Amino acid sequence: MADRNPTSTSPNGRSLGVAQVDDLVRRARGGDVDAIGGLYDLHHESIYRYLRSRVSDAQAAEDLTGEVFMRMLSALPRYQSRGLPFRAWLFRIARNLLVDHYRKQSGPVSVPLDEAEVRSKAEGDPEQLLEEKLSLEKLQAALSRIDGPQREVVVLRFLAGLSIRETAKTLGKTEAAVKALQHRGLAALRAAPDQW
Repeated sequence: MADRNPTSTSPNGRSLGVAQVDDLVRRARGGDVDAIGGLYDLHHESIYRYLRSRVSDAQAAEDLTGEVFMRMLSALPRYQSRGLPFRAWLFRIARNLLVDHYRKQSGPVSVPLDEAEVRSKAEGDPEQLLEEKLSLEKLQAALSRIDGPQREVVVLRFLAGLSIRETAKTLGKTEAAVKALQHRGLAALRAAPDQW
C-alpha cells in the first residue's frame, strides 16, 4: 500500500523510497551540503504548490517556501522521526509558517489557487496555458466553497501530493479522520459540477 510506504519523487522523476529519504536526512543532519540540496530539490516544488494554493501572491509563496527551508535547516539537528515522516514534518513547518503569516495579515485571509501549476510550464502552448489557468481558477472557486478542514486535506493530498499517512501526521489527525475529510471534500466538489 502506497500510504504505508510513501515515496518521494525527485525532480528528475525518480522515486525515492523511505530508506533513501531517511539516508538523505541523516546525511543532511551531519552537515552534508549535497544531502541538504537533495532534500530541497526533492520537496521544493510540492512545498511551493501547497503554499501557493494558500496565499494570493506568488512572490509571497516563494518567500514562504524559502523560509520553510531556512526553518528546516535550523531545526534539522533536532529532527527525530518519532513516527512522523520527514516529508510530513516539512509540511508541518509550512503549515505553521502559514499560521504565522496569516496572523501578520490584516483583514480577511484569501486562499486563492490560481496558476501554481501553470507557472512551471511557462514555455508551453499559449492555448494550453490559458486552458490550465482557467481550470485552476475554477478549482480555486470550487475549493473556496468547501469546509476549511476538507479543503486543507484536499490541497495536501492532491496538490502537494502527500499520502494519507503524511497528511494525517501533518495535520495532527488520525488517518481515518483524513480519509473522512477527503471523502466529504471530494463529494462536495463533485456535487457542484457547474463550477468545473
